[in-house]
Amino acid sequence: MKKSYFCGMTGLRAAFLVFFAGLLTTGCFRGSYAGEKSRLNGLLYSSPLVKKVLDSFDRYEAQIIYTQIDRDRANRPHFKSLRWNYRPLHYFYPASVVKLPVALLAAEKIKRLQAGHPALDLFTAMRADSARPPQSAFSEDASAWNGQASVGHFIKKIFLVSDNDAFNRLYEFTGQAYIHERLRSLGFHKTHIIHRLSAPEFDLDANRYTNPVHFFEEDLRIYDQAEQYNPAEVRVPDLGSLLKGQAHYAGDSLVHAPFDFSAKNFFSLGDMEQMIRAIVFHEYMPEGLRFDLDPDQRRYLLKCMSQLPSESRFPRYDSTYHDGFCKFFMYGDSKERIPDHLRIFNKVGWAYGYLTDVAYIVDFKNKIEFILAATVNANTDGVVNDGLYDYENLGLPYLSRLGKLFYSYEQSRERRHAPDLSSLIFDYRE
Repeated sequence: MKKSYFCGMTGLRAAFLVFFAGLLTTGCFRGSYAGEKSRLNGLLYSSPLVKKVLDSFDRYEAQIIYTQIDRDRANRPHFKSLRWNYRPLHYFYPASVVKLPVALLAAEKIKRLQAGHPALDLFTAMRADSARPPQSAFSEDASAWNGQASVGHFIKKIFLVSDNDAFNRLYEFTGQAYIHERLRSLGFHKTHIIHRLSAPEFDLDANRYTNPVHFFEEDLRIYDQAEQYNPAEVRVPDLGSLLKGQAHYAGDSLVHAPFDFSAKNFFSLGDMEQMIRAIVFHEYMPEGLRFDLDPDQRRYLLKCMSQLPSESRFPRYDSTYHDGFCKFFMYGDSKERIPDHLRIFNKVGWAYGYLTDVAYIVDFKNKIEFILAATVNANTDGVVNDGLYDYENLGLPYLSRLGKLFYSYEQSRERRHAPDLSSLIFDYRE
């Protein structure tokens, strides 16, 4: 039984359509970009911490994309993005934000497989074999309500607490080649995902191989996926220097040379912002740029993206995982409770000193919605991989302050039409 996801035109005409599409995606009909940017600069620079970070790109590598959303009478969204220090091909380590595209692609792959295997869904029991070292097998997940691993349960753990093992299992299910082919087809050309996370035993070649995967309905095996291998070298954009810091640790040894990130994942801030749009505003995206998800899958993903650890029964988390644990904007530097009328649909990442968050932020009471994406390098001592990063005193306070400043601006911003946000309300007790 199925499980519920909730337990040939003229040149003039062509030119007009291109222009109209530009209005829809940029919202440039809403006021002056320069004037709005000037007002926001005054707000951002009123914070000494934000000013310090934004004025020192070479040191902090901070980038920001803020996207306003204005609805028309039919509740259709119109977007206007403003950017600070945005450099689409400047390398920064995205850390766990790469879990966002892999979670979306894993759900999408399940839907595509259903055509030939109708019994398969997000919660079908999933197991994996080990085909070669250093792969590892799994056959269960004790944190699930039924003790069974599944794509849906891995997705939930990814968004609740940024679980690395859950990501690695979805990376193994999707496969490196599929990830890159599908992201390119969706227009995400500045993103490459080439390795598992927190798995140093896998080198670049070992990460091209992904485990054999099997799906079961009770004791009946209903789908087998053989070990996958990506024979093609992943082509990456020209990102300039991939050397960071003045020194780094290799194991226990300090090396007096920059750390080379050429064998690491990359996910540009612009692609992050576009991906949040693609999942939240699915029906307003051009058909060829939509993730291939059915409505229940999409709602389940949005629910997981906005759920807090304290609201989860399976898995159950202790108070270590406070509301702001994976919600850096507004709450990342405190352990206070997030009010019920606020929801943050997001994915964060932190590693090697880099802190990043990309979020769609909603205030149901005050009818506010906006998108914010930002990254900052909190590696103030210049030594990479030493585990000594200024997350608590610089990175998290900076991102939290950014969220509060843009939220404050949104509170004062006039809208012609209040958004209908009812489709984003979920019962998180399920």
